[in-house]
Amino acid sequence: MRQPPLLVVDKITKVYTHGRLNRRVTFKLEADFTIAKSAIVGMMGPNGSGKTTLFELITGSNRPTSGNVRCLGRNIHKVKYRERDRLAIHYHQSYQVRRFKKTQPSFMMEAADSNYPMIHLFDEPQFNTQDGYIGFMLDFFHKLRREARLVLVCLHPNEPLHLDIMREICEQYIFVSRGRLQHHPDFESMLSDDRVRNYLGHLI
Repeated sequence: MRQPPLLVVDKITKVYTHGRLNRRVTFKLEADFTIAKSAIVGMMGPNGSGKTTLFELITGSNRPTSGNVRCLGRNIHKVKYRERDRLAIHYHQSYQVRRFKKTQPSFMMEAADSNYPMIHLFDEPQFNTQDGYIGFMLDFFHKLRREARLVLVCLHPNEPLHLDIMREICEQYIFVSRGRLQHHPDFESMLSDDRVRNYLGHLI
């Protein structure tokens, strides 16, 4: 039996509004893409552009306004709450965990049918050049890749080293700006985008 794509983000929107009577949209994220096979994907973009929100939607800790996310063929928002990290797991920079309202009892939801996450999302991991941690993390990314997992690495580059890391390990790239995603097949293509160059500034 043919394995379904590892990740399908199907016409997702997430809309945040403000106000009770005259509601106005304060932020809107839109995403629609598929990553069929194991890969290491780099992601970057300005603060507040929607990167972490996208990760939360993929792991099921945040609910979309419309659309759905399928991890290995399963709608992540229909999987039992405690089993969602068996499909997709979000490694936060901080240890703060956001809690969202449960919409239905877990016993009415689907099993993950997976014992180990297939999708690993790293949200601005800290790379310390002094203690060999970079080598450890890069080895871990490659290990997951060899095990047919999908790895998304989100960085907010503040020194050339971060760009060197992304160029070395990533096979494709996603740039997020103002809630919109731009996909690039390689590092050079990404750097040819004026929005990316303006964002990186002196680093390139």
